[in-house]
Amino acid sequence: MEKIKLPTALQQTIRDRRAVKKGYSDKPVTEETIKKLLEDAVWAPTHGIRQPWRFIFVGPEQKESFADKVAATYPEERQENRRAYLREPNAFLIVVMEEPASQKQWDENFGAAACMIQNFWLLAWEHKLGVVWKTNPHIYDPNVKDILNIGEDEKIVGFLHLGYFDQAPAKKERIPAADKFTTFHG
Repeated sequence: MEKIKLPTALQQTIRDRRAVKKGYSDKPVTEETIKKLLEDAVWAPTHGIRQPWRFIFVGPEQKESFADKVAATYPEERQENRRAYLREPNAFLIVVMEEPASQKQWDENFGAAACMIQNFWLLAWEHKLGVVWKTNPHIYDPNVKDILNIGEDEKIVGFLHLGYFDQAPAKKERIPAADKFTTFHG
């Protein structure tokens, strides 16, 4: 009789992780917690050990003024909507990457930053800290780059919206990998 193999803790965390977009509790997200999670998250693969990222934390105390400043970069008719949207999370982690001139290195840097974000997300999930990686239009706005003191040779990879949660979002099934898998027979 074949033994039924249970998923490992890592497999279970990967499958359980969700994007938590709303429904955050009032528990504050602290700078100390984020720094602690990042200490492990930065062990992501990074070509040449370039570690092309840096982080900007916007905590609960700064969140409202930050939301106001970012919302003000939108056309007037959208500002109130954007302000409410940006006040929803308890905190933000803005991930910034170095933008080299070489397309190859740019791709490697973006891949490394994405891997690091996934590490952070999985680690946060273990602590019931909800994360969603957002790439709204404001991450491309030069005015937002100025607000955040982002250099000419840097890119905002995304705003990670953060907040603790009591209820995990519903699971959404994935297409099986086998359905997207082919073998080269050249």
